[in-house]
This record gives sequence, structure tokens and C-alpha cells, in this order.
Amino acid sequence: MPQQPLAQVPVDATWEWQEHGACREADTALFFHPQNERGLSRIRRDRAAKSVCARCEVRLECADYAIRAREPYGVWGGLTEEERERIYVKAALTTYGREKGAGLRAAVDLL
Repeated sequence: MPQQPLAQVPVDATWEWQEHGACREADTALFFHPQNERGLSRIRRDRAAKSVCARCEVRLECADYAIRAREPYGVWGGLTEEERERIYVKAALTTYGREKGAGLRAAVDLL
């Protein structure tokens, strides 16, 4: 997998949605894999994180932010690092720009 740069916070990023995230009630370790986690343990942890995201009222805002910021680590808005990487590669995100909603358009078009 290509190495991603560190997150690049979009200039129009807002943060209020984070106050309403279902993840605030969960252990943050659920959303970020430990070093060298592989196989079934990683699959199980990712699925557990995604189940929290599935019931979250701000899942779409979270996923949009993570795609536009190119978050390199963790499960954001129900998308794993690998799923976001596929979006970047397939969409060449520059086509969509970094304005609000661009990440969601890329995800909807490609997933």
C-alpha cells in the first residue's frame, strides 16, 4: 500500500459534528489498530468500530472529513484506512477537490 502523507486538514473543516459522534462513548483503541495488528484480530476490531459508526448520527460528516483530510490512520465514518486508500487511488481525489462534500461524492461514486 502506498505511504500516505499526514492528514491535511481542509481549510473549511468544522468540528462541531465531533461532539455528537457515537465514538465518544467508545474506547478510542477500537478505532486505531495497534502496531503490527493483522489478520482476524484486525478484522474483528475494524468490524466492532464500524458497528459503532453504523449507529452514529454524524457518520457522513466524519467520513467526508476523513477522506478530504486524507486521514492516514483509523476507522472514520465507518471507513477503514484501506477503504479510504482505495477511494484515493480510484478517484484521484484532486478531481473532486477538497471542498465540503467532496469526500462523500468520491466515496459514493466508488464504493
